[in-house]
Amino acid sequence: MQLALGSQYERMHPMLQKQYSITGGSGFCSTGAGVMSEITRGSRLMSPFLKLGAKRFVLFPEAGKDIPFSIDNFAFVDQLGRETITWTRKFQFETERRFDEYMIYNERLKRLVIYAGSHQHLAVDLETWVDEKGELWFKTGAQRIYEGPIAFRFPKLLSGVALVREAYNDELGAFEIDVQVTNRVFGHIFGYKGTFNLDQVPCSAIPAAALPKRVESRD
Repeated sequence: MQLALGSQYERMHPMLQKQYSITGGSGFCSTGAGVMSEITRGSRLMSPFLKLGAKRFVLFPEAGKDIPFSIDNFAFVDQLGRETITWTRKFQFETERRFDEYMIYNERLKRLVIYAGSHQHLAVDLETWVDEKGELWFKTGAQRIYEGPIAFRFPKLLSGVALVREAYNDELGAFEIDVQVTNRVFGHIFGYKGTFNLDQVPCSAIPAAALPKRVESRD
């Protein structure tokens, strides 16, 4: 994260800095829980795609209010020598839904790249910045699909653009998250927002369930 943000990193709220301080050699991971006050989805036309994504732990079709939520962040160096941070998010609907992402810093592209889903089949470039309040923002850019020998850039017209705000609320003593995914044709696709607590704890090994089922070498 420091490589991506440069001098902006020091402007970030200290609790956000702590959140992103874990590395493969730090011996710590982060675990937290909270409530998503609102989870939304857009047009019913998107439901088949959201259901398909749920099979690979990328988005899901449910919506609701006051949904219990948990998150685990693990850091490790993958088989390709890349420092990686994982996000394992779980949303407690009647059927538990999970949303996994793996973030690396790409030296060639000089930017963060997210591999989404259990099989890292979707690679997404990230633009990131810190605003004047010390809040952290992400915006997704180019998206590439990798499935076995198949590789192609997803058309912008069909891509979902995610805008993410991460903050720490000193009054609540909790982290805030707001994620909104939109498309220029279909409008709102998916979103969630809420608050959660997060603690760093010693971590000697990464649980197998938090690791991707396939590591994608292509970026």
